[in-house]
Amino acid sequence: MEIVVAADDGTKTYDVIATRAGRRVETTWGRGIVEVVEVTRSGEPVRTARFMASRVIALVEHPAGELPRTSAAPVARQQQELHY
Repeated sequence: MEIVVAADDGTKTYDVIATRAGRRVETTWGRGIVEVVEVTRSGEPVRTARFMASRVIALVEHPAGELPRTSAAPVARQQQELHY
């Protein structure tokens, strides 16, 4: 899941990836918060990323096995992978 968030200096892009086989990424949206969670097969959360809904510009879901595209202008895009 790729999350694009408005920041003071433009936009920031975060990637939340299912790091192991059998895990999935779930998204919930409510009360002004977007929450992206990597969960195990049994539904146990592994990693959680929370963003203010008013700052989220885009949520992009990539099919399994497909890597996120890189930006044509890497200076304008800051990519951070969330690993806890």
